[in-house]
Amino acid sequence: MLTQRLKQIGPGMLVAAAFIGPGTVTASTLAGANFGYVLLWALLFATLATMALQEMTARLGTVAQRGLGEALAEMLQHSWFKWPMTALVLVALYGGNAAYEGGNLAGATLGIEAVLGTDSNVKQFATIVLSLIAASVLLAGNYRTVERILIVLVLMMSLAFIVSFLVVRPDFSAMLSGLFSPSIPAGSLLTVIALIGTTVVPYNLFLHASAAKARWHSAAHLKHARTDTVVSIGLGGLVTILIVSTAAASMYQQALEVNSAADMAIQLEPLFGSASRILLGLGLFAAGLSSSITAPLATAYAVSEILSLGGKPSQTNFKAIALSVLLIGTGLALTGIKPIKLIMLAQFANGLILPIIAGFLLWSMNNKNILGKHVNGWKANTLGTVVIVVITLLGLRAIGRVFGLPW
Repeated sequence: MLTQRLKQIGPGMLVAAAFIGPGTVTASTLAGANFGYVLLWALLFATLATMALQEMTARLGTVAQRGLGEALAEMLQHSWFKWPMTALVLVALYGGNAAYEGGNLAGATLGIEAVLGTDSNVKQFATIVLSLIAASVLLAGNYRTVERILIVLVLMMSLAFIVSFLVVRPDFSAMLSGLFSPSIPAGSLLTVIALIGTTVVPYNLFLHASAAKARWHSAAHLKHARTDTVVSIGLGGLVTILIVSTAAASMYQQALEVNSAADMAIQLEPLFGSASRILLGLGLFAAGLSSSITAPLATAYAVSEILSLGGKPSQTNFKAIALSVLLIGTGLALTGIKPIKLIMLAQFANGLILPIIAGFLLWSMNNKNILGKHVNGWKANTLGTVVIVVITLLGLRAIGRVFGLPW
């Protein structure tokens, strides 16, 4: 029974690989180091919110056999909103993912630096090598190959963070309190926004629907799609919770300055030996590499579907779009800009596009012409509405940060 269920894991793991990137690792590290366990509730909410939205996209791909980009193009076909919406989605997704790609690649090289030490030449060489690895995966043009590679990477970084978590022996009672007793200590609001914003990611909605469409082919597989979603997103949420808890147990109240997860790996070494440094460096490397594959992949799905270019990884148009995102991201990573700054460049795009895409998803999930009897029920609509309201407020806050507004 367990073996059969494990065989159904796939598209959801792509989403987990996408949102556990360097941004999530860094935000989680800072949350634990600066505020201990008290912000774990934000990750619990973000994980449940991600499950809710990704279940809808998995259902869209499995039952309707449509990617979210295809559904968007179809439903706006005769609307005057078509071209403004298309332009907005394309610019925000393409530009945002290119910025994230730079952060993903730079973040993966930080994992290498955590193990081998800091050297500008090594960093540039590592960035180019990682880009070539990501390019070779994308050029393979085989969905199942990409899926298997990403599953391995997710399991690798999960193992790294789980072992690190066990090494530091966190306070389990404090963890439970942080998970189920929401609070926002002074100065933690932006960290809360970061924890939720790096988990609920707009391009994952496109990625999951298209991946589910490629993996499953009828409503008969809906149970498998849901199991995959819950298990994969649950694992991703667990990993982020472990990262926060590891940082809380080893760094909170010790006045250790943390600018990235690589700093965490280095500063753990005096306490736990080189094993912790290597494990955390490995986890950060896997997080950056997996996300550097999924960001171009998701962009190619979205753009090719919206523009009716096919939307299959084996097609030339698809590969060209994915590789262009990778190329731009590589250029950004080689500029030497800190990964956190690169990821911040995408916050404006995320803040603008996420509520719109999530709202459109909710609208499409109530269209019987697309989903028949598998449309949303009142529970799914209520949960989806709550998530959209929260992420809209977060989006406005992210936009406010970009323009330096006080709200």
